[in-house]
Amino acid sequence: MGHMSEESTKERVASTACWPQWEQELSEYITTCERCKKENRRQGKKYGLLQHIEEPKHPWETINMDWVTGLVPGGKENYNACLIIVD
Repeated sequence: MGHMSEESTKERVASTACWPQWEQELSEYITTCERCKKENRRQGKKYGLLQHIEEPKHPWETINMDWVTGLVPGGKENYNACLIIVD
C-alpha cells in the first residue's frame, strides 16, 4: 500500500513543522518516492470520462488514439509506453 495523498501529507506536515520552501520540497519528495511509484503503477491510473461516439459508416472514418504509459520498461529499446490506435 502506498502513502497518503500529497494533500493529506501537506496538511499533516503543516500542523507539526515549518521551514522555508517546505511545500515545494515536500512535493518533490513525494513525486520521487519509489514506494508510491510502484504502488501507483500496480493500481493503475484513473481513466478519463468515456464519451459516446457515433458508429462510423466506413473504415478509417473515425480514429481513436490513446497512450498507455508508465509501463515497466522492456524490450531491446526499453520502451515504457504504447500508442493504441483503433479505427
